[in-house]
Amino acid sequence: MEANQINCAEACVNGCILGDKCPNLKYTEAATSFIDNTSLDTMLEMADEAVRRKIMERASQPPKWVLPEE
Repeated sequence: MEANQINCAEACVNGCILGDKCPNLKYTEAATSFIDNTSLDTMLEMADEAVRRKIMERASQPPKWVLPEE
């Protein structure tokens, strides 16, 4: 099977089916490096900051009204 013929999000749910031919290996290496070189406390701080930014972004927007259908 060719790398451009499959949808990795669906086909590789239980693990990569392409092995060494996977077009996403570079991302695996980057993720592994990040996990190996970043403390859990730092990861939690990053996640907390992302949540705060998202909350602030929502707070700065006007409310969206959802009216029931008649």
